[in-house]
Amino acid sequence: MNPATDVADGPTGVVRQCTVLCDTCIYRPGDLAHLAPGRVQEMTQAAMADEGHIVCHATIGTPTPAICAGFARHPIGAARSLALRIVRAGGAVLQLITPPSKGCP
Repeated sequence: MNPATDVADGPTGVVRQCTVLCDTCIYRPGDLAHLAPGRVQEMTQAAMADEGHIVCHATIGTPTPAICAGFARHPIGAARSLALRIVRAGGAVLQLITPPSKGCP
C-alpha cells in the first residue's frame, strides 16, 4: 500500500476515479506525457494482467489519488480492474473526482 497512489479508502469503502482526462493524460492523442512509443500500451496491458488500474498522474501524491479516466473508459481495462469490479459488485462506493490541472511530474 502506498498512500500516494492508493485509489481505495478501506475505512470508508470508497474507490476514487477521475471524471475526465487530466490535462496531459496518457490516453489523450498526441503523446502529451512524452512517453516512449508503445509505453501506454505496455502500461495498460500490465495493469490489466494484474487486475489493476492506472492511477491518474495528476492525482499522485494528492489526498485523493484516483483511477485514470482514460483507463476506466478502456473496455477491457474497466472489466479487469479489481477495484472497479468491487464497485460494480456493490462492495465499494465510487467517488468521482476532477483531476487537478498540472503537467506531468
